[in-house]
Amino acid sequence: MASLLCRRSLPRTWLCRRAGQGCGRHYRAALCAELKQPLAIEEVARRPVRPHEVRVEVHFCGVNFADILVCRGQYQEKPPLPFTPGMEFSGIVLETGADVSSVKEGDRVIGLSGFNGMAEEYIADQKTLWRVPEKVSLQEAAVLPVSYGTAISALEHRAHTQPGETVLVTAAAGATGLAVIDVATNVLQAKVIAAAGSDDKCKLAVQRGAQGSVNYSQGSLKEAVRRLVGSRGVDVAIDMVGGEVFLEALRSLAWEGRIVVLGFAGGNIASVPANLLLLKNISAMGLYWGRYQDQDFPLFSRSLSSALQYCQQGRIRPYVGSVFKLEEVNDAFLHVIQRKSTGKETCSGSLWLARCSSEPWNQHWTMAVILLSLFSSPCL
Repeated sequence: MASLLCRRSLPRTWLCRRAGQGCGRHYRAALCAELKQPLAIEEVARRPVRPHEVRVEVHFCGVNFADILVCRGQYQEKPPLPFTPGMEFSGIVLETGADVSSVKEGDRVIGLSGFNGMAEEYIADQKTLWRVPEKVSLQEAAVLPVSYGTAISALEHRAHTQPGETVLVTAAAGATGLAVIDVATNVLQAKVIAAAGSDDKCKLAVQRGAQGSVNYSQGSLKEAVRRLVGSRGVDVAIDMVGGEVFLEALRSLAWEGRIVVLGFAGGNIASVPANLLLLKNISAMGLYWGRYQDQDFPLFSRSLSSALQYCQQGRIRPYVGSVFKLEEVNDAFLHVIQRKSTGKETCSGSLWLARCSSEPWNQHWTMAVILLSLFSSPCL
């Protein structure tokens, strides 16, 4: 029913281009003027940068499921109308405020915008920008913040994953799931069992580095994992689905195993059977990555810096599945809602939207990401 409601409130005829576009001191942005209605591409007037701020020409912007929810009034944050969605982006610095010292004009950067990223320009606080290394493309960089920041924090900071350990990841064909596979396999030298809801998604996860896969729509996850790794179980489980899948993942853990909860994409929040924690000395923990920005900014920043470093070193390979133009933002949203995509997708055109899809969606986490890519145009 929720899926049907999404289709009705987010129809294919989403494109609403307004008249009166010009070059001047304006830029284009995707605006949500009314909840549960199509986004409009409109001209927005520039404003001056403050001393601590940076004006960025946006090349790619991540589109997360949270962007869809906020445009429907169903997200925990409710910005006043009209607003521009878009939580993560990559681009080039156009202008800096008087007190900015961390970046300069011409630098390539990634950033976290909260919202407002789906636009040709974005004004950011200098603290929310990270410089992109020379060997990393802006498209690759835009894939990194939410999905790889989460994966690195879950595997390294929360689960303390060690080389040679076995990691089970659910919703493995989504943006965060593929990032977990990438980091666990290629950085931490762990073995990964990928769990997903279809054979095609399992196949993609194996292609991206998982040593084995389980289609949990076809039977017991616990029994399938046992057939792959034996009765000992897995050392680490990263779960984004919740409900029965979470419980099966919990029961698949080895002695002193660790499970990290990233979300509840399946829509159900399971109760933790504390006796299982006791019998196997298991640790169950959560990760809300975005909270570290306020609670422990150095750790938050390190996760992004690590993602950029790993990418520069060629140790991780962000996956981009498809591309949408800025004008196709509503089609891109629909693509996410209908769960057509896997990994991250991008767009081509003057402004592009690339999206990263996943398994069933979770309000609190990024399972789908659209990248908004902008190349220079005469109006800039």
